[in-house]
Amino acid sequence: MKASSGQEPAARARALERLTERASTILERRGFRRIEPAILQPAEFYLDQIGEDLRSRTYVFTDPDGEELCLRPDLTLPACRLYLEEHPAADAKARLSYHGPAFRYQPDTGDPLRPREFHQIGLESFGETDAVGAESEVVSTVDECLTALGVGGAQIRLGDLGLVHGLIDAIDMPERWRRRLTAAFERPEGFRALLKQLCDGPAPLPPSIPEALLARIVPGDATRSEAEVHAHLDKAGIAEVGLRGIAEITQSLMAIAEDRRAKPLPASTASLIDGFIGIDVPAAKATGAIEDTLKGDVPGLEAAFGRFEKRLSALARAGIDPNRLRFTAGYGRGFAYYTGLVFQFEAPGVGRSGHLAGGGRYDGLLEAAGAPRSVPAVGAAMHSERLLALGGEAAP
Repeated sequence: MKASSGQEPAARARALERLTERASTILERRGFRRIEPAILQPAEFYLDQIGEDLRSRTYVFTDPDGEELCLRPDLTLPACRLYLEEHPAADAKARLSYHGPAFRYQPDTGDPLRPREFHQIGLESFGETDAVGAESEVVSTVDECLTALGVGGAQIRLGDLGLVHGLIDAIDMPERWRRRLTAAFERPEGFRALLKQLCDGPAPLPPSIPEALLARIVPGDATRSEAEVHAHLDKAGIAEVGLRGIAEITQSLMAIAEDRRAKPLPASTASLIDGFIGIDVPAAKATGAIEDTLKGDVPGLEAAFGRFEKRLSALARAGIDPNRLRFTAGYGRGFAYYTGLVFQFEAPGVGRSGHLAGGGRYDGLLEAAGAPRSVPAVGAAMHSERLLALGGEAAP
């Protein structure tokens, strides 16, 4: 596929409107009710949930009342907040769809397919307990939309954070390291750098942290550790005014102390994890590739394997050609809130500008937004500008 040339603003707006209407018709027929999420969103919720990469590219500002707001960098989180406005107990199933602008800083501003203000067409499924069925419904709905918009047959890249988390949970390591590795997975370079650091052992302490103070810090005992920090600051004549809060300083020191007292991660374990995230094969060969890589060394992944196989079968029943599916174990989509399946529709030959649509499962996000419990959720968004450029006018 090749991107088309630019259009005059008025013609482009009309083309985007036609494209959106065609996709919206399919979403409505599939049972996804249209909503209108607000463009302005509370910044704190977003910045806590979207991950480091998007956090650095989100437009954040403070209004005259002192409230910190942001321009929505995607529409999934606003959709979650609207669902909870309608269902505060989070006890109802809902299929929602939307379209509209989103905003992210893009360093490569010369690329017309990666604008700072762009449009998304999306869908979300909340509360469906048949996880595999909901996932195949979302993926097949996106596929139907892309076909109708002239970009059918794109490769579908699959990842599975359930397998990633299951692997990390099964390996003997401090719980803090599990959390750090899980959080770092959204950035492949950072993930591998963290693995190396955990193998190499702790880095030298900065001059601002005395060895004597760190020796008195007790991981897991915040009260005693805070008392040691207070005593150190008093003895050194350091005023607390203008510094981070004592509790925050203590938590940081407790984490450093825990890392320094733990045994380094064995190189063989890091190699096992690195080998796993390097798997990139046709989806039909994924289970065999994983088993060959792990060599039976990691128990407890049977349930995740079972879900993966059921997912492939469900996608085939939904009309997705298995030859279009590729499994990439290190694929995580760059959003911190995903918890299971992640996927991306990719047009060949145009790099990141060919990423037409993507989504995944995010069972913890509604609870983070205020739901009283975890709620099954899966969704996807399509990139309107890229669909228009690569597919041209929607098919009649």
